[in-house]
Amino acid sequence: MIFDEIDKKLLYYLQKDSKQTNKELSNKLNLSVTAVYERIKKLEKEGFINKYVALVNKEKTDKAFVAYCHIKLEKHSQDFVVSFEKEVNRLTEVLECYHLSGDYDYLLKVLVKDMAAFREFMVKKLTTINHIGSTHSMFVINEVKHTTAIKV
Repeated sequence: MIFDEIDKKLLYYLQKDSKQTNKELSNKLNLSVTAVYERIKKLEKEGFINKYVALVNKEKTDKAFVAYCHIKLEKHSQDFVVSFEKEVNRLTEVLECYHLSGDYDYLLKVLVKDMAAFREFMVKKLTTINHIGSTHSMFVINEVKHTTAIKV
């Protein structure tokens, strides 16, 4: 597949607003509507575009308390890792989970209503997962930058 500057611009525009019509995109890119459609389909087929989503305003949904939790497992056996990852995937409060190198094994991004809700999440959900050796939590004071766009 040839990936050119027009494809890069198209991805940029789609990341800014994926609800733009092909007509609007064609005007920005100086291409026909059909050419834009074909390029989008090519980018989807080749895996450059995984899916389209709506980004929800967390304040409007009363879930503006963001915490990051470091997790250390008791040991690093395959069973413990697989079990932990399976359980953490069931927690709707966890938006992101990364397996890390370094002092901690995992980093979780947690979104809840407030500190009381976070405590309840920790006590009733997270710490009930088997094989967690320790946790360390940090709370967001202010969101300085947040983007989902990847520069290509």
